[in-house]
Amino acid sequence: MFESIGFIGTGTMGSAVARAAVKGAGGARVLLANRTPAKAEGLAQELGAAAADNETVARECSLIFLGVKPQMMAEMLEGISPILAARTDRFVLASMAAGLDDSRIQEMAGGEYPVICLMPNTPVAVGAGVVQYYGLGTTQEELDDFQALLSPAGLVDRIQPGQLNAASAVSGCGPAFCALFIEALADGAVACGLPRDKALSYAAQMVEGTARLMLESGSHPGQMKDGVCSPGGTTIQGVRTLEARGFRSAAMEAVIAAYEKTVAMGK
Repeated sequence: MFESIGFIGTGTMGSAVARAAVKGAGGARVLLANRTPAKAEGLAQELGAAAADNETVARECSLIFLGVKPQMMAEMLEGISPILAARTDRFVLASMAAGLDDSRIQEMAGGEYPVICLMPNTPVAVGAGVVQYYGLGTTQEELDDFQALLSPAGLVDRIQPGQLNAASAVSGCGPAFCALFIEALADGAVACGLPRDKALSYAAQMVEGTARLMLESGSHPGQMKDGVCSPGGTTIQGVRTLEARGFRSAAMEAVIAAYEKTVAMGK
């Protein structure tokens, strides 16, 4: 396993991954750094980790998560590149930046260092997320250790480099799309007279239960839909309305738009 794990950037995504990594670290030292030190300090206290600065993480950690926004990555890596260049021990950079591939991270960091590119989503914070990843210049042992480290996050899946942007558009952006859907269902229920708290609770639990049923049963979504749509019943009328309003097309276009933006950010 990695002897020490560091995070540069503890925003929404960085902190979500840190929560999972602390559980899978097996007692390894975990350092958290953020441009707002108080944020890293608060999270470190909560997770039983240690707060640090970027330079310390770059100097001491064998696995360094880069949790800053894509547009901030070059400046951040430029600041720590002399420290990375001075190291004589082996370390791995793990980038969560959408649109930046392995070679771009190496270029910005100033060396052909081992890199893992990953795309987590926010539900990793509660152990129900998705993390796709691939490595460049990494050993199989390092990839296995990385997989084990993040296993408390949920589904951790190694993919081909060319698939990461598409994966990001589905599971990385998907929580926002899903939250919008849950909110819309709740709004409809409120319009029909249900209290807001109950409407949100029912909609969210329904989405969780439907996803779990599909995963555990292996059923196709269309089969599950057909199982709820009785002839002449209420559900098929709702499905008819969704189809008439372009629901499936809108969902597809949302994923495609997110994918195209991710590709553009890498240029």
